[in-house]
Order: sequence, then C-alpha cells, then structure tokens
Amino acid sequence: MKLILVGPPGAGKGTQAERLSKTLNIPTISTGNILRAAMRDKTPLGLAITEAMDAGHLVSDELVIRIVEERVTKEDCANGYILDGMPRTLPQAEELERAGFHFDAVLLMQLSDEEIMQRMSGRRVCENCGDSYHVTAVPPKVEGVCDDCGGKLVRRPDDDPETVKERLEIYHKETEPIISFYAERGLLKPVDCKSDVEGTLQAILHALGV
Repeated sequence: MKLILVGPPGAGKGTQAERLSKTLNIPTISTGNILRAAMRDKTPLGLAITEAMDAGHLVSDELVIRIVEERVTKEDCANGYILDGMPRTLPQAEELERAGFHFDAVLLMQLSDEEIMQRMSGRRVCENCGDSYHVTAVPPKVEGVCDDCGGKLVRRPDDDPETVKERLEIYHKETEPIISFYAERGLLKPVDCKSDVEGTLQAILHALGV
C-alpha cells in the first residue's frame, strides 16, 4: 500500500505515519530525513543539495523527487510506503505524477485552525534526539523528560502561536490545492482527527478499509 499523509501543521502526520508504519509493516519516507541523510553521506544527490543550500537556494522539487525515487527502490519499500512531508504544493503533486509515482490513497487529516492552535501550544520535542510529545495527548512518563534518551523536552520555535498562524496561512494557500487534485483522481480519504493518537489511528485504518 502506497500512501500520502496530508493535513495542516500540528495535525499529527508524523505521529500517525510512525503508527501506520508499524501497523501496516511498510516504511515511512520522510523527505526531510532522507535529504539530511543524503547530505550527511555525501551521495551525488546529497552533494547537489548541499551545493544548492550553500548558494542560498531552496532545494528544487526535481532534486527532492529524484531522492525520493532513489529511496523507494530500496527493498523495504517492495510492499509499499508512507510518504511524509511531500507533496506540499500542487506543482510537487503534479511532478510526482509525471515522475510515475502512483498511490493507493491520500489521507487528509482534518482539524480546524482553532484545534491546531490548541494542540501546538502543548507540543514538546526532545532537544537531544528530536522525539515528539504532547503534554496531554502523548505525555512523557516523566514531565519534561524524553522517554528514550532522557533529554529535556522543549517547545519548538515554530510552535509559537504567531508562527503557527503563519504556517496555517501557508498551508491554506500552498497545500490545500492538492486536496482537489487527489480528490479528482479518486484517491482522497478524509479522516477526522480524534483527541487521542489511538483514536485517530483507528479512524485512518477504517478509511483505508483495513
């Protein structure tokens, strides 16, 4: 099963991608992670990305798609994968289609802007390993301390209320157009996000008919 997760910032896409990966036994492909790995490993594509960033340019959609293409040829993607972090814009969705990517479903995680603001005010990340938590939905075993590495949990700068508002505006302007793009192709599956992680996972599985 090849899936895309779409939704506003703070809807829990990363958390649900991780849960889905374990449930369906398919990997999550985080574009951010594979870009960083390529740069760290100094692969040919990684060097091209580093060169673009050092020159002050944004990483082109073409480069991102090439690195995703490279990733999905790995053996662990033979039975499918979950694409997390892309597409974020209509041109990216169109470019993925032109590149020959085909998906079984595009999961739209639905949450109001007001709920997003409330959620992100409680989000915390480990400043050491990057694991995500939420003070009520996904609390750590010990308040303020990462379960995995014992690092300090902090609020990310982009979870600041004013920053969240800006990110939501960008989402509505740049990402929402891909919703109709995939709806026209019969791939869109809306999912109403629940107040808890497990409830949202079950809603996703129901939408997929699993």
